[in-house]
Parts: sequence; structure tokens; C-alpha cells
Amino acid sequence: MKKLLSVVFCLALLSGCAGSDGSGLSLFGGSVVPGEASDFIANSQDRVFFSFNSARLDSEAVDALEEQAEWLKKYDTKNVVLEGHCDERGTREYNLALGERRANAAKQFLVSQGVESSRIKVISYGKEKPAVMGSNESAWSQNRRAVTVIK
Repeated sequence: MKKLLSVVFCLALLSGCAGSDGSGLSLFGGSVVPGEASDFIANSQDRVFFSFNSARLDSEAVDALEEQAEWLKKYDTKNVVLEGHCDERGTREYNLALGERRANAAKQFLVSQGVESSRIKVISYGKEKPAVMGSNESAWSQNRRAVTVIK
């Protein structure tokens, strides 16, 4: 009886993983819809990272933003919010300003690639919304970021 229930459970689980169009597997029944946030995340990196106390885009950030720019030009009715974030070090005020510089650096790059400035809103969260909790370089490096959110 336990084996039969296990087989039924596995079949139910697998049937819930098929995409709505039958094109592939997707966990928990979610799917990638062209032109939507799920498509953006599936086809480009939604975040770029920065060095300590810096808003300079390195080569990895440029590569990620080039992918984002291509997607945004393809779906030219989509607007985005660029969120600037910092690690926990520094004052609240300093990190809000640094987060804004990071988000603006990403915005300026996207605009230089042909994305209309009016489609991009910038917001800084400073150190208020860490991606990773911890007081070490591993956590800090993940928190020094700009995240592109499709609206």
C-alpha cells in the first residue's frame, strides 16, 4: 500500500510540474511568459554587484546590463525600477546616497544602450534590505548591488 501511495504521489507531483503549454517542466506549475518578469529573470541577470564603497560598473556588471538592455529594447513597453543596495557598513545616510549612485550607474548604462530614460525609475534602499544576512565579506559582497525589477 505504501508503494502504491508513493507512486501516486510521484505522478501527481510530476503532473504539477508540466508547463501550461506542455513545453517543459517548471517547478510548482509556474511558467515563463515572454515579456514578463519571469522571462526577464530567465533570460538576463536581474542584478549587478559592486566593490566596497564603489558605484563603478565592472566587466561582469556591464555584461549583465547589456543583456538587460537587449531584453528591455525587445519589450519596449516595460518599465523598470533600479534598486540600489549597500552592505551594512556605513551610516544610513551614506548608504542611501551610495545605493542611489549604484542604481544611477546602472540606469546611465542602460540609457547609453538605447533604453529610454523615462522607462527607468531609481530608488535606493541603502542597507535596509540585505539580500544575505551576515557580517562578513561573503554576505557584504551579495548586498552591494543594483537590482532591476520589471514593473
